[in-house]
Amino acid sequence: MKNGFFRGHGLGNDYLVMDPKDLTFKLTPKTIKAICDRNWGLGSDGILSLVPSKKADFGLRIFNPDGSEAEKSGNGLRIFARYLHATGKTKKKRFTVETKGGLVSIDLQVDRHGDAAAATVEMGIATFKPDALPCSLEVPELIQQPIEAGGRSLIFTGVSVGNPHCVVFKP
Repeated sequence: MKNGFFRGHGLGNDYLVMDPKDLTFKLTPKTIKAICDRNWGLGSDGILSLVPSKKADFGLRIFNPDGSEAEKSGNGLRIFARYLHATGKTKKKRFTVETKGGLVSIDLQVDRHGDAAAATVEMGIATFKPDALPCSLEVPELIQQPIEAGGRSLIFTGVSVGNPHCVVFKP
């Protein structure tokens, strides 16, 4: 199917999965931004692109809605795993995926109908070190650090498992 896509949802994120071999256009930052636009495009939190890999069973490029490339996404990888199974690209229950952030292993749980019901992704070891995140604080780890945002004093934790996250718990 030319220009086809698979839409998946995972814990509040929605991604479009595309195989460049099936597209009549190139996935460029401009086209990605247009496709992900929620008003004028298909709308999504990003695009997952199947690519060849020499190191893993599959390769994956993860694009943010602004067209930039992400290293890893746990929700994106689970959606990608479901896509691979649903489209018959794999029937394996355990396989590897190469991302910009490194290799990950995925375990699929298949239901009684043979559909991928859930996926567990081994993201690697989380780090709280400032040099792994876009942060200039001079502390050993970014755990429960004070921050001013929107005129409020908050406590945040910075963590990376291939993609940086700033976690703030609602008071």
